[in-house]
Amino acid sequence: MIGALPTAASLYERVRRVIPPIEWPAFADDIDAILALKRQRNAVILAHNYQTPEIFHCVADIVGDSLALARKAMSVDADVIVLAGVHFMAETAKLLNPDKTVLIPDLAAGCSLADSITAEDVRLMRQRYPGVPVITYVNTSAAVKAESDICCTSGNALAVVKSLGVPRVIMLPDEYLAKNIAAQTKVEIIAWKGRCEVHERFTAADIRELREAHPGVTVLAHPECPPEVVTVADFAGSTAAMSDYVGRHKPARVVLMTECSMSDNVAVEHPEVEFVRPCNLCPHMKRITLANIRTALEETRHIVTIDPRVAERARWAVERMLFV
Repeated sequence: MIGALPTAASLYERVRRVIPPIEWPAFADDIDAILALKRQRNAVILAHNYQTPEIFHCVADIVGDSLALARKAMSVDADVIVLAGVHFMAETAKLLNPDKTVLIPDLAAGCSLADSITAEDVRLMRQRYPGVPVITYVNTSAAVKAESDICCTSGNALAVVKSLGVPRVIMLPDEYLAKNIAAQTKVEIIAWKGRCEVHERFTAADIRELREAHPGVTVLAHPECPPEVVTVADFAGSTAAMSDYVGRHKPARVVLMTECSMSDNVAVEHPEVEFVRPCNLCPHMKRITLANIRTALEETRHIVTIDPRVAERARWAVERMLFV
């Protein structure tokens, strides 16, 4: 939080390849206001990889996938955390920073996966499969995390499964993530029927059409995609893993089978790579805007709270994941 304060004008060069000049004036006032408010409030902004470039590259202090945000949230030196992402991510930040004020700019920024399962569902699964450990994806509510043995992200799910050293696990709630991880291990994985409304729409036919239209394209898929998509992709991994792949391999032309803004954000860092964009928007991520980030800081809106009894158990499951 120390040093010369950047301005919207000085930041535009960073994003000029993905934000046309005609659009920039619509963002500039909010960016300047947010940068000043962060300093005034001793606040930091954590932004998921699916946030739009004007948020991700211009006002965010910490960016990454769910695992990276969870890890970095533990060492945040600030009084206020604004989570530019969806509600379960804000809850996770609060779990790991119980004494800090955590804000989410829009309470309606939800998640189809988080909505697909309840704490009662987890308790019923435990009754049906007694003694089988429950791995809960971070894309869940704190109440669901509190009923689990350990959490995971798409980036560390396989490592979490292996860490338990058992022949059988329950993995909730993403059916496709569970199936894609099951293909990489001999551990039996019992899945739920939850799906990401963004990733479930990608198909193997989409990839065939992309390869025909863009010869030589490298296809990277998120493990929340259907298994048949992951099978025909060149690489499958978390958003962080996809970004790392582009940085390491520098494919001449690449397509990321994930949320739209991910391609824009990675493209900023790799101007030499051509990005083909099959655009599936996450309507929940897109509820976060510069305007409501600014309002969140101006009005301390909306404060994330978690029942202390739930928080204690959920925090244990998240922290256990972070040490795998």
